[in-house]
Amino acid sequence: MTRAERALIVSKILGKHYPETPVPLDHKDNFTLLVAVLLSAQCTDERVNKVTPKLFKLADNPKDMSKKTPDEIYKIIKPCGLGPQKSRAINKLSNILYESYDCQVPEDIKALEKLPGVGHKTASVVISQGFGHPAFPVDTHIHRLAQRWGLTRGKNVKQTEKDLKKLFPRDSWNQLHLQIIFWGREFCQAQQCHGISCKICKATFPKRSSPFSHKKP
Repeated sequence: MTRAERALIVSKILGKHYPETPVPLDHKDNFTLLVAVLLSAQCTDERVNKVTPKLFKLADNPKDMSKKTPDEIYKIIKPCGLGPQKSRAINKLSNILYESYDCQVPEDIKALEKLPGVGHKTASVVISQGFGHPAFPVDTHIHRLAQRWGLTRGKNVKQTEKDLKKLFPRDSWNQLHLQIIFWGREFCQAQQCHGISCKICKATFPKRSSPFSHKKP
């Protein structure tokens, strides 16, 4: 089976199972989305959604957030992990948005990547889920699934992103990114499916009988 054939199988199964793909992080605009995505690094969306109501009650726009100290922010976001770094990043990026972007989140991935605490993956999520521009955010979870399903041999998320963008139509990237996340959480968990149990793993590699060995990013 070719990589393109496996991609078609993946697309069909995901499309049938997840016709709707709501954004998993609660937000009301692109600034609150940006902060929520930043907080989600090495943290579950569920925990982020429990923390952000308190944070956005404190401040829900760049101007107000820029006036809060990292310590004030840290007291709220501590449960998300990496609190000191994240609180400083939120404070600094809020200052930049307030002073240089008229409190608007830039609609440009390169500009987003220059903000404190915002890497390529976070910027890609904001561009796709916030602005609706085609992007394919790849984290370690999507990297793991893409390997299991034979969609990439990339040893890192950067190469996996390139491979996935070549395999799938550009207008499907935003939805497909979320569909893969949802499937991984529900059916193809790291320590349960092992590349041999879920419907997609069975369909893409019907003869695989032993746990798949991943190339770590």
